Amino acid sequence: MKTIALLIGALALANASVDLSKVKRIEELDEFWAQLDPQLQMLRPTQALPESKIVNGQEAQPGQFPYQALVLSFFSGGNSGLCGGTVLSQNFVMTAAHCVVIGTEATHGTVVLGAHNRQVVEATQQRIDFASINVHPSYIASLLRNDIATIRLATPAVFNNVVQPIDLPARSDTRTFAGLTGIISGFGRTTDETGSPASDVVMYTSNPILTNADCQSSWNAIIIQAQNICLSGTGGRSVCNGDSGGPLAVRDNDRSLQVGIASFVHASGCASGFPAGFVRVTHYLTWIGENSDVVLRD
Repeated sequence: MKTIALLIGALALANASVDLSKVKRIEELDEFWAQLDPQLQMLRPTQALPESKIVNGQEAQPGQFPYQALVLSFFSGGNSGLCGGTVLSQNFVMTAAHCVVIGTEATHGTVVLGAHNRQVVEATQQRIDFASINVHPSYIASLLRNDIATIRLATPAVFNNVVQPIDLPARSDTRTFAGLTGIISGFGRTTDETGSPASDVVMYTSNPILTNADCQSSWNAIIIQAQNICLSGTGGRSVCNGDSGGPLAVRDNDRSLQVGIASFVHASGCASGFPAGFVRVTHYLTWIGENSDVVLRD
């Protein structure tokens, strides 16, 4: 287990006053792209994309996705990055490894829970510092392989009607989830078209989950492997830059079940119709259990 203790007192910005408009998306940082293998450099857009995340979706109702987290990571050299995440328990949030590691791990960070509008310090929000980061020991930054991390919170989250943990699949769950409707959520613009109007509220959309074979036909077997799960890009509905680390969920027995963690999208554009790539949660259940206080179901 790769864990770092963070100096909470060294947080440069007070929780209540973090200006999210000044925090860049992870994918805006040159340092993020510099660490990728050449075969994944093709994922970098050839021109700057607007601040886009969930594309061709709709605005969520406040509290509709109580498991949604906003992860703000601060790195040495003054870089900062904005990502998504999910509430696992009162003490842990899960996200993508590339959200908290760019060359080196984040020096500190803040998780925002219970937010509907990320640019407003709402009464429902809980802004909690990182206490420590657990990055998968086999994370390969250059290939976005094993792109998963958990964050221990400095103080426990308070569960209420807008902050709740998401369910994880049982250890015995062997489903691939292909054919089920996958639901994605996050903060940002409604399209990835230049000049599109900003939306700072939680957005969401849905599409079918693909088999890995179908996903590989759009990507290839080098990028899409057993530890990945893909969401169809039909209708231009997708996650986009800045949604990394956020949830891919399905409805299971009237509850939300997390089956993926947003990892990458195609350079052709988030609304291009290409499938989006996620970390497959069932592949990492043992690791998640060892690096959080979640009690896994058998």
